[in-house]
Amino acid sequence: MSFIDHISKTPVLGDRVFISDDAHVSGDVQIGDDSSVWPMAVIRGDMHKTVIGARTSIQDGAVLHQTHRSDFNPEGYPCVVGNDVTIGHNVCLHGCTVGNEVLVGIGSVILDGAVVEDKVIIAAGSVVPPGKTLESGYMYMGSPIKQARKLNEKELEFFTYSSGNYLRLKDHYLSRSTG
Repeated sequence: MSFIDHISKTPVLGDRVFISDDAHVSGDVQIGDDSSVWPMAVIRGDMHKTVIGARTSIQDGAVLHQTHRSDFNPEGYPCVVGNDVTIGHNVCLHGCTVGNEVLVGIGSVILDGAVVEDKVIIAAGSVVPPGKTLESGYMYMGSPIKQARKLNEKELEFFTYSSGNYLRLKDHYLSRSTG
């Protein structure tokens, strides 16, 4: 694993975090308890901060970055991801906010200033344009993304199932590396 500081900022990890040996985590990055970062994921905190909640899985090949503060955008856009989130393979999160209990499907892109509220499913290959807000309790899909339908009860239960599944897998990898 490439785990380095940048501009005097070193990543801060919660308890029982798993980071794959071939992932890259650098700079002003915070990762919450029981979260996991899988092979070839890149999480950079060199332009602003990146904050990842607890029990969140950042899958293979995902890229998390942010937008710096400037005259054009005085506050910049950090990259913030909530608790019990599954970020699918090859997802790009750039300067956006993702709430709690969210599934971001494989290959999706969420851009600067976008906000994904809690309990949202984003279908694979979707693109969330800058500044767009996705309302809680819905499935979204497409490029550009559109609200598809309200989530059903089974889908609403899936969020904690998915985070729990990756929590068990993460624990298996941690036990192999320490034991």
